Amino acid sequence: MKLVIAGGSGQVGRMLVRAFRRRGDDCVVLTRNVSAARSQANGLRDVIWDGRTLGPWAGQVDGADVVINLAGRSVDCRYHARNLEEMMSSRVDSTRVIGQAIAQAKNPPRVWLQAGTATIYAHRFDAPNDEESGVIGGDEPDVPALWRKSIDVARAWEAELNAAPTPRTRKVILRSAMTMSPDNGGVFDRLATLSRLGLGRQGNGRQFVSWIHEDDFTPAVRFLIERDDLSGAFNLAAPNPLPNRDFMIGLHQAVGRRLSIPVPAWALEIGAIFLRTETELILKSRRVIPARLLKNGFTFRYPRWPEAAVELAKRRC
Repeated sequence: MKLVIAGGSGQVGRMLVRAFRRRGDDCVVLTRNVSAARSQANGLRDVIWDGRTLGPWAGQVDGADVVINLAGRSVDCRYHARNLEEMMSSRVDSTRVIGQAIAQAKNPPRVWLQAGTATIYAHRFDAPNDEESGVIGGDEPDVPALWRKSIDVARAWEAELNAAPTPRTRKVILRSAMTMSPDNGGVFDRLATLSRLGLGRQGNGRQFVSWIHEDDFTPAVRFLIERDDLSGAFNLAAPNPLPNRDFMIGLHQAVGRRLSIPVPAWALEIGAIFLRTETELILKSRRVIPARLLKNGFTFRYPRWPEAAVELAKRRC
């Protein structure tokens, strides 16, 4: 099977490339910065693209079995005007041009998996968000206005996919929660570092945390590729989101740290300035469940956080 993975050099892309190459699949990574040394070392086929315009890279799409678009500027930044514009344009433009490449292909891929985000759902505590009854965010009266910018990006991202004229290609949106792997610099690595420093729950700790282990994320992607009857939005998240305070307790136990110092919201706001990030990433309540995956028979290897955290901590060490 030939896969074209746009934005495949990031954490999630690296996880998918590893998993598919282990199966003997052919992976072509669309990237802005090709590293010839990396390609020669592990046999990857990296192809340059700019994420905005059609070019020779589009020839890789013609005849591919699967296209996965993960491209987009990291949301781990300050939400000022320039970064917000880059977050929006990098997602919308890359989705648009992928759609153009598929539309012009003589032999288009049978499925296009498009990265989305679980952040599209509302900040809430009362009930979980699934794909059918979940509340799309943006209208919550009790959240900072800046948080709505992330919703605007998520909505535009999905709208661009839905508008793409690709009638011969099935389209799937991956509304992913935090994807956990032991990779250096990944989400789990950063959280584990904070836990080793003794930092505990963030804010009041009531906000829900949604996550997914890499050994469930990659099988879920394969599941969605193989199931020709499935399309539309899917939540890629473990079925048991939990409050931040419990999430951090599980993380502390996994890394063997007993000391736990709560971090109030005001301290997080100060820290976010120095770390050049936004507190939305940790204070928004993301209570997301994978109803469509479960309904269609997908089984999670790590449905609960304590066991997932222990396994990840062992491999990180």
